[in-house]
Amino acid sequence: MENLVQHIEALIFSAEQSISLEEIKSVVEAALEVSLSVDQVQEALNEIKEKYASPKLSINLTELAGGYVFLTKKEFHTTVHQLQIHRAKKKLSQAAVETLAIIAYRQPITKLEIEQIRGVNCDYTIQKLLEKELIDIAGKAETVGKPLLYQTSTLFMDYFGLKNLADLPQLKDIMSSENEIGEPSEI
Repeated sequence: MENLVQHIEALIFSAEQSISLEEIKSVVEAALEVSLSVDQVQEALNEIKEKYASPKLSINLTELAGGYVFLTKKEFHTTVHQLQIHRAKKKLSQAAVETLAIIAYRQPITKLEIEQIRGVNCDYTIQKLLEKELIDIAGKAETVGKPLLYQTSTLFMDYFGLKNLADLPQLKDIMSSENEIGEPSEI
């Protein structure tokens, strides 16, 4: 296919979230009524990556959350960040950030477990995180009452620029002496 690269490029550009190789393959096959191999799609993706690696372009193709997405290059993050601050469409409250962090590090987790950690009711916050599609329902727990289990979504991965959950900062990396209370023990 002579214009496979352009079709894939348009598909990634128009996708709201990262798009997986398998999804790219099936959508392009359906749209163009052709049969493609995974290698053909991967070769096209590699060509797109190479094209956007040029220093003359401000974006690049990035693998994120098990798929592909166009993102601005690091040297332009400050400019884009200012736009995000200016618009602040998806600003998260402190309660939402805390709840999201608990879900990210302890997933899958029930609402009761989140509330036990935070010490407050989380109904509203969980509802808002579901509406913003930052968390998903992962099923039901095998405990009394079969409560819902929550996990982070693909949009969460995109929103925070994570390739996978292993990219989350480790707690030991973010712990500092500023966060400690009292004198350190010698245990």
